[in-house]
Amino acid sequence: MTLNFREHTYSVCYNLCLITCGSLVYALAIKGIALNHNFIPAGLFGISVLIQQLTGLLDAGSWYIISNIPMFALAWTMISRRFLLYSLFAMLVTGLSYSLLPFNFVINNQLYAAVTCGALSGAGAGIVLRSLGSNGGIDVLAVILFQRFNIGIGRFYLIFNLVLFAICFFTLDADLVIVSLIMAFVSAKIVDQVLAMFSERKMTLVISRQSQQIADEVLEKLKIGSTFLEGTGAFNKKPQRVLMTVINNIQLKRLEEIVFMHDPDALFIVENTFNVIGSSFSKRKIY
Repeated sequence: MTLNFREHTYSVCYNLCLITCGSLVYALAIKGIALNHNFIPAGLFGISVLIQQLTGLLDAGSWYIISNIPMFALAWTMISRRFLLYSLFAMLVTGLSYSLLPFNFVINNQLYAAVTCGALSGAGAGIVLRSLGSNGGIDVLAVILFQRFNIGIGRFYLIFNLVLFAICFFTLDADLVIVSLIMAFVSAKIVDQVLAMFSERKMTLVISRQSQQIADEVLEKLKIGSTFLEGTGAFNKKPQRVLMTVINNIQLKRLEEIVFMHDPDALFIVENTFNVIGSSFSKRKIY
């Protein structure tokens, strides 16, 4: 069952579903909230809205499609054709949804609107980025930097938007720029949270004289494999087997019960891991 779910990450249907849902949520946030308050959206869509406001020509959805052309050239040459096609689909869904669908939320308080818009737009962008594509725009640059230099996507968003809004201070109302920056900050944080969702694991180390019995019960009851690490006690110089297990947060308490049921004097160490790739866990993402 786990293997089949992992294989879905490479299926066309699964990726198109993620991209469609995420793009609709993103367009809903930008048109339904940001447009009503004249917020400056983050990223390339923000640049598109800024061009629309300054020139009065076309709408932001059309500018977004036009400005994506150089980004797709980068996607073709530096990532893959599949990534390009998925990103093109995301861009079209976002642009058409923004232009055609009558989204409108009535949120009068500007700060509440900024936080809500940031949360929704970040969730939408994050959902798309969980696929093998992107939203286009600066997402292409973010994926390239993440793949080559391990720069977090949310961090890149924040840096890019700080530069964008710094420029906007010279042309737009300062209060509007500040509230738009709040929206961008919330959006960047939500993107990181959505990308980390379902990927975070706990790495546990168990030091116990009953490590073999614990490992057997973990395999039998939790259906999780373990690894023995050979160690030596620093004080008594005796060899010691350390049991290492990677587990999700839901199963952590059950593992803790198994450990201390067998050995009340065991040492139980838990570490957060951002992502675990391989074996029966997440499949390596290849664009």
